[in-house]
Amino acid sequence: MYRIRRTPRFEENAVHLPDDILKKLEKTLLFLSADPRHKGLKTHKVQGVKGFYGGDVFEVYVDIKYRLTFEYGPGRTIVLRNVGNHDEALKNP
Repeated sequence: MYRIRRTPRFEENAVHLPDDILKKLEKTLLFLSADPRHKGLKTHKVQGVKGFYGGDVFEVYVDIKYRLTFEYGPGRTIVLRNVGNHDEALKNP
């Protein structure tokens, strides 16, 4: 199981999500903390972006329109970087 840490930007963007997407986000975070490579998440690397810790940044589907981005932090930590509709989440992952 991974520990989840949220950046301030992630928190700020999450509070503006519609209620139905917030429910989907909760489910997504459960899967992510258990297995970041869960096939339902469709996890893949964001090309050309490095994380705060020098590693890769990944994109995960919340639903067909909404995405979140994350990176691996120290130990078994997942750092949530951004969440929003596909274009907004990837504009500055």
